[in-house]
Amino acid sequence: MQDLSALKETDPEIYRALCAEMDRQQHGIEMIPSENYASKAVVSALGSALTNKYSEGYATKRYYGGNEHIDTIEQLAIDRAKALFKAEHANVQPYSGSPANLAVYYALANPGDTTMGMTLSDGGHLTHGGKVSFSGHWFNAVGYPVDPVTCRIDYDVVARLAREHKPKLIWAGASAYPRLIDFAKFAEIAQEVGARFAADIAHISGLVATGLHPDPVPYADAVTMTTHKMLRGPRGAIILCKAEHAKAIDKAVFPGLQGGPHDHVTAATAVALHEDARPEFKTYCEQVIKNAQALAETLMSRGVKVVSGGTDNHLVLADLMTSKNVPGKVATAALDRAHITVNANMVPGDPRKPMDPSGVRMGSPAATTRGFKEAEMKQIGHWMADVVEHVEDDAVIERVSNEVQELCGRFPLWY
Repeated sequence: MQDLSALKETDPEIYRALCAEMDRQQHGIEMIPSENYASKAVVSALGSALTNKYSEGYATKRYYGGNEHIDTIEQLAIDRAKALFKAEHANVQPYSGSPANLAVYYALANPGDTTMGMTLSDGGHLTHGGKVSFSGHWFNAVGYPVDPVTCRIDYDVVARLAREHKPKLIWAGASAYPRLIDFAKFAEIAQEVGARFAADIAHISGLVATGLHPDPVPYADAVTMTTHKMLRGPRGAIILCKAEHAKAIDKAVFPGLQGGPHDHVTAATAVALHEDARPEFKTYCEQVIKNAQALAETLMSRGVKVVSGGTDNHLVLADLMTSKNVPGKVATAALDRAHITVNANMVPGDPRKPMDPSGVRMGSPAATTRGFKEAEMKQIGHWMADVVEHVEDDAVIERVSNEVQELCGRFPLWY
């Protein structure tokens, strides 16, 4: 257990809110695919005296004194990232995923350039060209859709759009795409049209690191990822790149976009990467896939439309409006009451608005960290179907809530 006595004495209001959140996590099932549980060691590094230090610059090249120990920590994080992903260069200073992606734009493109990324409504990320993002405001962003029938990437369509629009930068990666991504094919397309190629593996980083998903590192000019999803680290990000782009990427991060790095986050990232290099991390990632597939199969057996008919990774996207006539927001609220957390999400070809979409997005990383396996995931799938089919039935939701909390009691979190 964490020692929160100082916080309790100093700020009772924050203490109560934190305890309530810890209780929510302890007694509920986290199914949002971008969330996970950091280890006690990671949290220890994160909540340490390292938050007191300023260290503008890079290891051995700082603008502030007293950074000899920070240099050691940052170099460990860099070396561990390079080793885990077999990369030529790593920058561990980005504050999070979106700033990391912005740094790639800064290094490899210019404002006004044409770029390409997966359409947001089809599973892409805001920073890959979303019109409400800097990426759609400062760049001429062209979106590539998924196939309207299979809901998978059609590489012939991507190639046709690339030949037509001649982008300077092509993004591969997604925030709501449950299938494998052929990074080699993206690299081939980028090379044909003379574009730089960037891969965002924030969601699938663990699968890439353990060889359970195709690897973009040999092909991409830059690879970005967050550290708080499948890597089970703190809120931060990493940029990997080829040696030829190292100077440009580093200059884009600092001084281009950031001042002093968050040294406590760098240390926690290093700890997480150390944990991720262990053999048991691959076992965990293998279970992540098995659990997601068990969840998808169970939902489909209950008549829920699962986008693309299943999953190859950690993520399941369900179209509840089409199959159950229940909007994503309504389902999310009902599942919250049952202590199951998901997020409302658009599905490919969604006729509804982004703030009131047809689907929900769910995933297995946090549940797998907790210790759940296929049997528990199947039970969760049935509970979810029960709630979606009875969103206004308090008795059903209460029954599921009680059963969920009983299951969570058998798989307690470390805090």
